[in-house]
Amino acid sequence: MKLVKHIANLGYGSRRQVEWMFREGRITDAAGEVLYADDKVAHEAIRVDGEPLDPAPGLLLMLHKPVGYTCSTRDAGRLVYDLLPPRFRARSPIVSPVGRLDRDTSGLLLMTDDGALLHRIISPKSSLPKVYEATLAADLRGDEAELFASGALVLESEKTPLLPAQLEALSPRQARLTLHEGRYHQVRRMFAAVGNHVVALHRSRIGGLELGGLEAGKWRLLEADDLAHLFASA
Repeated sequence: MKLVKHIANLGYGSRRQVEWMFREGRITDAAGEVLYADDKVAHEAIRVDGEPLDPAPGLLLMLHKPVGYTCSTRDAGRLVYDLLPPRFRARSPIVSPVGRLDRDTSGLLLMTDDGALLHRIISPKSSLPKVYEATLAADLRGDEAELFASGALVLESEKTPLLPAQLEALSPRQARLTLHEGRYHQVRRMFAAVGNHVVALHRSRIGGLELGGLEAGKWRLLEADDLAHLFASA
């Protein structure tokens, strides 16, 4: 791929804007030598205004999504893209959320520009467990774990029973729930089905990946070892 297209696809500007960046001498190699649009240089060796290029296509990142942010490019209000470098939103292909967390849910969100990887992660065949901590409006009544694990619970407006899910009571009004599928607002609807209401929800794990010490609003790129951990439990 030509350098102009490669750099434009990373979100640095339109092709015409990137061409002007070359003319202005803003694109160099690691040694500071000015590059030209027809040069053939490895991604890792390219600098824009003295700074290394953003990650190459095929990136996967982990974001600790705070409450109040939406997994969208268009909704009004705060978006998860506001927590990332602005160019990530302008990349082609765009860095997209892998699944979604609603505005009122915090926790682990994966994002990638690799369509094949995205579909592999969300595919039912991968069966990656997702772990949530829920704070409830009322005390657990005691039979939720058995019902959720039965594989017989049918949510309102649906016809297909949920896959078995594992519930661990952490306190009378706190529970850890492990899901093996991802239906719309599933955790909230499961507790609504037993007459309760989720007042706070946090996703702490996907597959074998956990947030660790990543602070709310922060993100980090994931490497090959992280990807192996992600699928280790599948």
